[in-house]
Order: sequence, then structure tokens, then C-alpha cells
Amino acid sequence: MAFSPEVRVGPHSIGREYPPFVIAEMSGNHNGDLDRALAIVDAVADSGAQALKIQTYTADTITIDADGPAFRVEDGHGLWGGRTLHQLYDEAHTPWDWHRPIFDRARQRGLLPFSSPFDPTAIELLEGLGVELYKTASAEIVDLPLIRQVARTGKPIVMSTGMATLREVAAAVEAAAGAGCTDLVLLACTASYPAEPADARLHNIGLLADAFGVPVGLSDHTLGVAVSVAAVALGAVCLEKHVTLDRADGGVDSAFSLEPAELARLRSESEAAWQAARSPRQIGPTESEQAVLRLRRSLYVVQDVRAGDEVTEQNVRSIRPAGGLEPDEISTVLGRRFSRDVSRGTPLAWDLV
Repeated sequence: MAFSPEVRVGPHSIGREYPPFVIAEMSGNHNGDLDRALAIVDAVADSGAQALKIQTYTADTITIDADGPAFRVEDGHGLWGGRTLHQLYDEAHTPWDWHRPIFDRARQRGLLPFSSPFDPTAIELLEGLGVELYKTASAEIVDLPLIRQVARTGKPIVMSTGMATLREVAAAVEAAAGAGCTDLVLLACTASYPAEPADARLHNIGLLADAFGVPVGLSDHTLGVAVSVAAVALGAVCLEKHVTLDRADGGVDSAFSLEPAELARLRSESEAAWQAARSPRQIGPTESEQAVLRLRRSLYVVQDVRAGDEVTEQNVRSIRPAGGLEPDEISTVLGRRFSRDVSRGTPLAWDLV
């Protein structure tokens, strides 16, 4: 397998040498309203995120309308419990005739629009829209024929790895490579909704990078932005978060989605984390600290003294700023005599005692 160490998509570069690539996932947060979907696009653009992602399926392309136990979400699930898969996906899907206006608005606003396809007809639709990047979802990592078909488009792939074993990830990566993919980004992911920070397993970012030699990011379903920001410090090159206009509006994914102001904060704070993680390994003052060095404590004469006066704790003290003898020399100079008259506020030096 020979993958690029960094991935270029249009004007964007994804890799350790670049600020985090922030992907805003609309998912079903349009709540069945195209105008709301377009408003989400605008909010994402205003946030500074680089990409908008949707999902391309219908209830009938991703499952069947059946009501057996295998086709029903567990009753105890906090968001979707008791619903059939067909019901859930029918509510959450993005109608295919909405794709073009969503993509057009995203491109007009300077975003990179792309999607997760869930079957060959979805790939065909997205190719017709000129998609530049694909995402494969965590649950589809075992659908190697689908991954191969995505790879044959020649477009870069962002592959989510939630729930997968290392062997399953390896099989999916090999399938993509065998079908011609050379630009691959893996996403560490905990596929629970919402996910707990304790389950984030952020050290998998480094594990995946070492195992497969590709850029690695995070698909984050925890609440807030803290886990994503921490992931950048551990090497994540891109971040995917669900986004909505207002969690109070409800919707299938709203409970674990960011609002626009939070997405903007993610964009700025993740870049700050990236800059901090890139700072050099260096013990000692940085260039920006030079001006503050003068505020270190040192020994100063704090009373007017005359030649022959004894050095005491009353006339010599450790104070700010720097310039005098180091504070630890106090035990050496106490009891000595001043060699000449010294004014209050003079830094103590050896030639004064």
C-alpha cells in the first residue's frame, strides 16, 4: 500500500503540516426542510469550517421496511430507542433532489461539499455532482465491495473506523488500495451517539497513523469541543462534528451536535491546539519570554546605606525585577559590609559588598 502522507482536495491540504481540516456533518439536522438545510450550510461557512458533509441514502437503499427485532433500535437507546431502522432513516435522510442545491450553496460559500454514499446508486449521484471527496461511514467499513467502488472513482477517501478491529481496518484499507485509492484519511471514532469522553480512545490516532502510514483524524460524537481539541494535540489532522442550527429545535442528531457558535470555537481552538503541538521541544526561555525575564526576582538594596554598613535582611531583599545577584546568594552576603554608599533601588552586585 502506497498512500500519500498528506491529502490534497481542491485548495485544501490535510496532513500534520496543516491546520486541522474541520468537517461539519449536517446528517439529518435539516429536519426535513430544505431551507433549514441551506441555513446550516451558511452557518457552517460563517464558522470558518472548511467542509460540509451530508449522507446519501434513502431508507430503502440502506435497509428494508421490516419490524423484526434485528430491524429495530434497542428500546433503551436514549435518542432512537424503539424505532425501526426504516423509520429512522426515512426521517434522517437527505432527499436526493436536495443534493444539488446544497452542494451549490456550499460551493458558493467557499466550502468543500461531500458525502457518505451507502450504495452504488449514491456514488453515481455524487459523481454527477462532481464530488471531490468521499467519506465511508463506520458501519460500512465491513462493506468491502462498497469501499472498492468508492475507491475506483479516484477521489480521496475519508474512512471512519468506529467499532472496527485493527484487522477490519486493515481489510478496508487494503480494499481501498487495491481498487486504486492513493489518498486516504482514517478517522478514529467511537460510534455511540452521544459518545462519552472516557470512551474516546484518542491514542488510537497515533496507533492508526503508525499502523497504516496515512493521515488520521477524529470523528467525534462527544458533547462540546474539548475532545476534538485534545485530539489535535495528539496528532489529529481533521475533525468531523455534527452541526445543527439550534439543539432546542430537535432532530435525530441534534442532542450531540454543535451549534454554529460552538463550531466556530472548534475551528479557532483546534487551530490553536495545532500551533501549540507544533511548538519546538525546548527547555529555556522562548523569544517571546525574553521581555518577561526582567521580571524575575533578584537581590536589591531596599534602603539607603553607607559604606561600612552591615548587609541585613532589612536593607537587602529578593524582589522583582532581575538585575541583581540571584536570590540564593542572600545567605552569602548577609553580615558582610557595604563597600560604598548605595542608594535604595540599586541591584546588589559583588563589588558593592
